[in-house]
Amino acid sequence: MSGSGYRVGVLGATGAVGSTILEILAERNFPASEVIAFASERSAGKLVPFGDGELTCVVPDDRSIQGIHILISSAGGSVSAEWAPKFSEAGAVVVDNTSYWRMHEDVPLVVAEVNPEAAQNHKGIIANPNCTTMVMMLVLAPIHREAGLERLIISSYQAVSGTGQKAIAELTEQAGQVLNGEEIDDPKVYPHQIAFNVIPQVETFKDGDDYTTEERKVMAETRKILGLGEEVKISATCARVPVFTGHSESLNIETREDLSPDRAREILSAAENVKVVDNPALGEYPTAIDAAGTDETLVGRIRRDPGQEKTLNLWLAGDNLRKGAATNAVQVAELLVSNGWLK
Repeated sequence: MSGSGYRVGVLGATGAVGSTILEILAERNFPASEVIAFASERSAGKLVPFGDGELTCVVPDDRSIQGIHILISSAGGSVSAEWAPKFSEAGAVVVDNTSYWRMHEDVPLVVAEVNPEAAQNHKGIIANPNCTTMVMMLVLAPIHREAGLERLIISSYQAVSGTGQKAIAELTEQAGQVLNGEEIDDPKVYPHQIAFNVIPQVETFKDGDDYTTEERKVMAETRKILGLGEEVKISATCARVPVFTGHSESLNIETREDLSPDRAREILSAAENVKVVDNPALGEYPTAIDAAGTDETLVGRIRRDPGQEKTLNLWLAGDNLRKGAATNAVQVAELLVSNGWLK
């Protein structure tokens, strides 16, 4: 890509999220003079699609990282821990998709539609939330502004693409083996067979903790983005389901002020990048397939909890690769450019 604009790097360009970042940069006509696809040594020289052409993957080193204005990183926590500071020191602002930087006190955790002003206070690195957090944040923020959150119970049903290309391949292979009556290979990505199964574990359990690292992320990130104290009770259960793309979530939301289902539909219909799909009698409610390929959070099944006052139940679906990761990162980069918040 040539012309006036910014030199933009994408670290982890060959991965599921990295390739989606490249797709969205082109789709949204980001004002880039050049886009550089950074990848590991084993992918050096590999061609990746970008717009109507291709980019050649390069390995980050002290020379190749110079002159980058914005780096969008999605290459894993250990890679980000090493390279995000190096890119920042070389002059780039890093928008990071990994979990490594999210809970650092001096690193803003930004959802473009919810707390864009937080990006202004960056010190060279801005964090992108977890995809599960992101999908629900577009819905939770307007509800919190309207009625105040008192208690939140989250149950997520997460697509395999959230784990990466190897997980997509494992589901594809296992599903074919089941349908063809073949013996199932031992799982390599997940602790159990994922095809035609539901696994109540996303990521890992740390010693002495009954909650997974994913569940801890969702709870902590929700507090940071919305500025919630410990007085707001939050609990999460995250499960992996045999879906390629699109996370689904069930939310049980208790508010300080009473919020009727009709009022909730009204404020969510007006919220940015939220689509209310809520006519269950006609089979109209959010599904992962409908959410895949879009940047909206779909919300429906909005109804009162019959056993708890001031409490609503909702069902959400969102594309974990797009708005859940890549699109928000590009939106944050757009905020940096449009507001003059680059270094």
